[in-house]
Amino acid sequence: MTQTFGTPFIGRGDELARLTGVLERARDGEPRAVLVAGDAGVGKTRTLTEAAAHATAAGTTVLTGHCVDLGDVGLPYLPFTEILGAAAADDRLAPAFAAHPAVDRLTGSGPGHGAPDPGGRLRLFEGVAALLADLADITPLLLVLEDLHWADQSSRDLLRFLLSRGVLQRPSPDGPARRLAVFASYRADDLHRRHPLRPLLAELIRLPAVDRLELRPMADADVARLVRALRTGPVSDVTVRRIVERAEGNAFYAEELLAALPGDEAPVSPAMPSGLADVLLIRIEQLSDTAQQVLRTAAVAGRRVEHELLRGAVQLPEEELESALREAVGHQLLVPGDDATYSFRHALTREAVYADLLPGERVRLHGQFAGLLAGAARSAKNAAERAHHSRESHDLADALTASLEAADHAQRVGAPAEELRHLEAALELWPAVDSGARPEGGTVALTLRASAAAARAGESHRAVHLTRDALARAGSDADSELAARVRYTLAGNLMRIDSLKDAFAYSSEALAMIPAEPPSYTWVWAAATHVMAARYVGREEDAERVARQALATAEQLRLADAQADLTISLVGMEADNRRTPKGRERLRRARELAHGAGNFPVEMRALFNLALGAYESGALDECLTWLGDGVDRARRTGLLSSPYALELRYLQSLVLYTLGRWDECARAAAEDAELLPVAAGFATGPALYVALARGEHDAAVAGARALLDRPFDWMSALIANIVLTDSAALEGDAEDSVRRLRTAVGTLTDTSGSGRPDVVVRLAALALAAVADAAEEARLSGDPAGADRWARTAAELVELARGSAARGEDGTRQGPEGMAWLARAEAEWLRARTGPDVAAWDLAVTAFGYGDPYELARCRRRLAEALLAADRREEAAEQARAARETAVRLGAVPLLEALDSLVRRGRLDGAPAAGERIAALTARESDVLRLLGRGRTNRQIGEELFISGKTASVHVSNILAKLGAASRTEAVAIAYREGLIEPETTPSA
Repeated sequence: MTQTFGTPFIGRGDELARLTGVLERARDGEPRAVLVAGDAGVGKTRTLTEAAAHATAAGTTVLTGHCVDLGDVGLPYLPFTEILGAAAADDRLAPAFAAHPAVDRLTGSGPGHGAPDPGGRLRLFEGVAALLADLADITPLLLVLEDLHWADQSSRDLLRFLLSRGVLQRPSPDGPARRLAVFASYRADDLHRRHPLRPLLAELIRLPAVDRLELRPMADADVARLVRALRTGPVSDVTVRRIVERAEGNAFYAEELLAALPGDEAPVSPAMPSGLADVLLIRIEQLSDTAQQVLRTAAVAGRRVEHELLRGAVQLPEEELESALREAVGHQLLVPGDDATYSFRHALTREAVYADLLPGERVRLHGQFAGLLAGAARSAKNAAERAHHSRESHDLADALTASLEAADHAQRVGAPAEELRHLEAALELWPAVDSGARPEGGTVALTLRASAAAARAGESHRAVHLTRDALARAGSDADSELAARVRYTLAGNLMRIDSLKDAFAYSSEALAMIPAEPPSYTWVWAAATHVMAARYVGREEDAERVARQALATAEQLRLADAQADLTISLVGMEADNRRTPKGRERLRRARELAHGAGNFPVEMRALFNLALGAYESGALDECLTWLGDGVDRARRTGLLSSPYALELRYLQSLVLYTLGRWDECARAAAEDAELLPVAAGFATGPALYVALARGEHDAAVAGARALLDRPFDWMSALIANIVLTDSAALEGDAEDSVRRLRTAVGTLTDTSGSGRPDVVVRLAALALAAVADAAEEARLSGDPAGADRWARTAAELVELARGSAARGEDGTRQGPEGMAWLARAEAEWLRARTGPDVAAWDLAVTAFGYGDPYELARCRRRLAEALLAADRREEAAEQARAARETAVRLGAVPLLEALDSLVRRGRLDGAPAAGERIAALTARESDVLRLLGRGRTNRQIGEELFISGKTASVHVSNILAKLGAASRTEAVAIAYREGLIEPETTPSA
């Protein structure tokens, strides 16, 4: 970072001290990152430059990368390309690159062509992280990334990886320390609500090794000092005051306002334009015509321009160009770089100059840059820049060609989001370009390629939209093979967003378009897609018939991956399904077939079914083994955003939650959110279960609602409804809990198309807990009608649970988890009908013994209540003690509070029993307690007993203390259980 400034450094001493402190810690082996935020012109670049100078003086190597604004197109990994290019040019650092060939694609030393590498993106990220670690072993290192608000998505993804999983983390607790710091700046005032940088910043700031430094507007006194320091001659107080007022703490504003003044010390004129752009242009107009021409040309190139490119665009003799550049540099409008480049000292200057260009002037200059980029035999990575200039110069044919080249480059370097944008730009340009100037191939194939890029980027809904567009583009003239391929691709994409009936319709159309004879690749895959779609909508016989026919054809054609895919489908339709050892053995062989054929998505599907089968059969250790294999395979092949990889990551988090490994579950969710910000969605869902169980109610509910606010997907709806149903139950809102259950059943059943989903038994049990609480409260408060109403609701819900458990989605009885939830539902139903039942809760405790400590503890709490009601105090204490140990270990605060209340209420810790405590009540307190049981308020109690409401309140407080009750309701419950008061036969008035 070699920029120099002729202005004093004023008013940022505290911020600079923070940055230099980070640098010192980094040199001592504690890697840190700082996100430097501030409005345009507030001094981010200047502060970072000062920090970089301190770093250089202390022996730290500084590498700087810039993000640039190219409108809707992006240059993948541009700031990192600049950083690595500078490192490769350093004789001390260059040898380290030999050990990391994956980075060659960014430095330009790798092969320029080649087929897309599915795992290349992950290898690139890991390669960059490993290289930076090696460089930090050679020398203390400071990376400076400027203008993150303009960063392309691939650069944002790489930064996320480096800060969360790469260079700031030690490979092991005893691993080597890394002498590295990362400073990254961005414009806070540019971050509108939907700016793509906002979610990344929110994720990064939660990392322990990442700090945020906000540069706020300077104090008026500091701005005044700056103005006086900048002026060589005297400046009147009136001028200083006017500049301070108008600059509003922005150092750059103040500098530009001062620089625009006449040479004498006249005060700021009232007629001075109020907009900063006008101020900047007034200053620029002080330059010679030639220098203004150079600035205008450079503004079209962007914030930074190479000398050779600028020389070709301005078409001036070398001496005139150098003179103009010297003038612009002397006026501190341009800053020269070490790599034969010139940068605008501030982005606002460039924006003001560009906005002042005439329309025809812009078109002409963009055309010149496009021509230079096309004719200079530059690398493919400049195709995106060329596409931008060609489009702005209205050379749409070249913009189309360059967009496709840019898409190819993005695909090679593993940047699917940028590939998608370039392909969409090409599709937008296609109809505006004469047919003779278009590249080979049609829009249908191009649109299918765009949909595939969207799927790889985790944008499933976008993939569906693009495939529908391909279908519309195909029309009636497409050959049957292409028409079928479009339709079964659309069916596959629709299944990913749970639009199952439409998926079945399109898969049926695809299968009908091509004959089964003679055998063909297209028919086999159309059939394989149709089998999945048919199963989703409950057409099992149709699915099995087509699957067996297609499997025979796949074997005949030796399509190993199709054989694997069809085998997986068939296992799901047979008695020896994925829950059985025999079924999982067939799935294991299918996985091997897919692996051998190199079909990673089918291999992911096999691994997911292996893991899910183990989970459903209660073999959680086996499940974790398959999940580990699957997630590792997805990571190594670059398929972390693919549908089955996301399912694997979700299931891994779910198993960790189920096993009570909640901290690991939360960490896994955080990693998914960091690595897969677009696609993660439901994969992070089990962390919401943890939050809710730990008492973080608002965060859990907010997370659930955020899932529902996303474009619909079935898994997100499932997770959100579990959280919302259970949260309502925990809050004691039976009405809302039942309403959530019914909404969830309707939504999940309507969209599944294959009958009632397995999760309904869990949802019913959760809602039944709230219903049973409401029924007990109604009985205790003397409301038999209310108790009857809730008992009827409970009967309805338990039937729902029974039906779901007896016949799950695949038509068979559910496994251990489903049967455990059914046992809990049965026990809650009995509690709603007649009160806690020891035998029923004992069955529920036994059922959850398969490996779910939290639900086991929740059932033990209810069993302890039932045992206490049956006067089996020692057994009740034992169950409460075991449940409490689990609640403490898990950090399940609401459950722990409920258990402590139970222990206190039942005196399970050895204190006097409830009967003895009731005997300690005075006669007046007993009268007050009886009126509490009738639902009277303090005022009503006072009126009936001829005492004041305040005195009644004192008696109520004494009663709660003597009974060890946390609330009036709990006190009444104790009195009813001990027979001191009896429920009224009619509801109280």
